[in-house]
Amino acid sequence: ALSGSDTGIGHALAKHLDSLGFVVFAGVLNKDGPGAEELRRTCSQRLCVLQLDITNATQVKEAYLTVSEKVQNAGLWGVVNNAGILGFPADGELLPMSAYRHCMEVNFFGAVEVSKTFLPLLRKSQGRLVNMSSMAGGIPLPRYAAYGASKAALSMFSGVMRQELSKWGIKVAAVHPSGFRTGIQGTAEQWDKQEKELMENLPADTRRAYGEEYLLGLRNHLLHLPSHCAPDLSPVLGAVLHALLAKRPQGLYTPGKGAYVPLCIFCCFPLWFYDFF
Repeated sequence: ALSGSDTGIGHALAKHLDSLGFVVFAGVLNKDGPGAEELRRTCSQRLCVLQLDITNATQVKEAYLTVSEKVQNAGLWGVVNNAGILGFPADGELLPMSAYRHCMEVNFFGAVEVSKTFLPLLRKSQGRLVNMSSMAGGIPLPRYAAYGASKAALSMFSGVMRQELSKWGIKVAAVHPSGFRTGIQGTAEQWDKQEKELMENLPADTRRAYGEEYLLGLRNHLLHLPSHCAPDLSPVLGAVLHALLAKRPQGLYTPGKGAYVPLCIFCCFPLWFYDFF
C-alpha cells in the first residue's frame, strides 16, 4: 500500500511494482484525477486505486478497511509513506506559519497516521514500513526550513519505529532522495497563492531588510529547480524496492548523486565548513 500515487515517485512506484507482479494499493489524493485515471488505464487488474488524503483520518481508516478486506489471510507486506508537499521554498523568517503547519500536517502527521493505522496488518505479515523523507530532512538546506523540519521529524519517527517494531520482525526504512524531478514542486497557481500569502504577511521592516529584488527572486529559484533535478527516478525506485524486498534492508537510503556528499560533509567536517559549502 502506498500514498501519493497521483504523480512523481508514488505514481512511478505504483506502475513499477504492478509491472513486477505485486498487488498494489495505490492511494491517491484525487481518485478522479489524471494520475489515478492513468493508473487504472495502464496497470493490471491487480492494482487497486484508493481515495487517500492522508490528512483526513476518515479516509485513512476507510483505506485501511478496504485493504484489510482485500488481503484477508494473504496479509499486507508493505506500506510506503510517499505522499508529501514541498511548499514555497523561501527563507524561514519569510515563510508564514501556515506553511510550517501545512508541511507538518502532510509530511509528518499524515505519515504517522497512516503508519499507526496500518501497523496491525504489518505485524501479522512481519512486513515493511518505508518512509519517503528527503535529503533536506537529514541536513540543513537554505530555504527549506518548513519542508526540512517536517521531513526531519519523519526521519526521526522512522528511526524510533525501526527500533521499537523490530521485536515483531517489522523492518522500517527511511529514504532520503536528493533532487529528482517528481512534480512535488507544484503548479504555477499553487506558487502564486503561496507567494501572495508570503508577501501579504511580511512586516515592513522584514521586507526592507530582504529587499524587493530578493523577494522577487524567490520565484526564480523555484522556476530553476527542475533543471537541477534528475529526471530518471530509477535510483529512488531501486531503493524502495530494496527496502521492501531485501532480507536485511538498510535503515537509511540516500539515492541520487547529490545525496551522499553533503551528508558526509555534514557528518564528518566542522559545521562552519558545511555552512560555507
